[in-house]
Amino acid sequence: MPWPDQLIHFIDFEGSVASGILEYGVVSLRAGGIVATTGRTCRPAGRVRPEDVAIHGLEPAALAGQAPFANEFARFAALRASGPLAAHFAQAENSLLKAVWPYARAAPDFSRETPAATDAVTDWGPWIDTGRLYPQARPADTPVKLAALIAAEGLQENLDALAAVHCPPERRRYHAALYDALAGALLLAHLAETPGWDDKSLRWLLEHSTLDPARREVLRQDEPF
Repeated sequence: MPWPDQLIHFIDFEGSVASGILEYGVVSLRAGGIVATTGRTCRPAGRVRPEDVAIHGLEPAALAGQAPFANEFARFAALRASGPLAAHFAQAENSLLKAVWPYARAAPDFSRETPAATDAVTDWGPWIDTGRLYPQARPADTPVKLAALIAAEGLQENLDALAAVHCPPERRRYHAALYDALAGALLLAHLAETPGWDDKSLRWLLEHSTLDPARREVLRQDEPF
């Protein structure tokens, strides 16, 4: 199965290891189209620094009445079980997720060509990472930061149109979780339009999402993580 035909969940978090996840956004994709979106704000688990508020705009007092992100394990475990997770520079999302739950429930190993029940893993990854993929698909001088890359790919108008449908009015901006997840999902869908990228396997895409040579070698082998 070419990777665009696989259900993929693009995720973005706002917050830090110190404050915990303050907002999440998830955009589920299949065949280049959005099939579902979800997201909400969350009660802080620790101190929220003023310099972070200046970036994401989430005031601690406004979040105090929200349920904590820790309540969302069933949702994220179900996402992980149904398709690989994706993010733009996924190390940040992976670190925040693992700070709450070090392991997922047993889920298919999507790095296998034909995942089977006997191949189940409890890791949140491997992740599809648009922050790693685009430098391999574009010229060396292409920007990699999310907003700059969206502009360079001519996707800002599409992103704003999607945000008008899926995001609360006050969170239709970069450094808002669902907005950034929509941006990343658009980039991933757009990548499937690049010649030579649309017919590759999911395993190939996961392999090219990591710059770690040892991890790449594991993905090339027919062995689970």
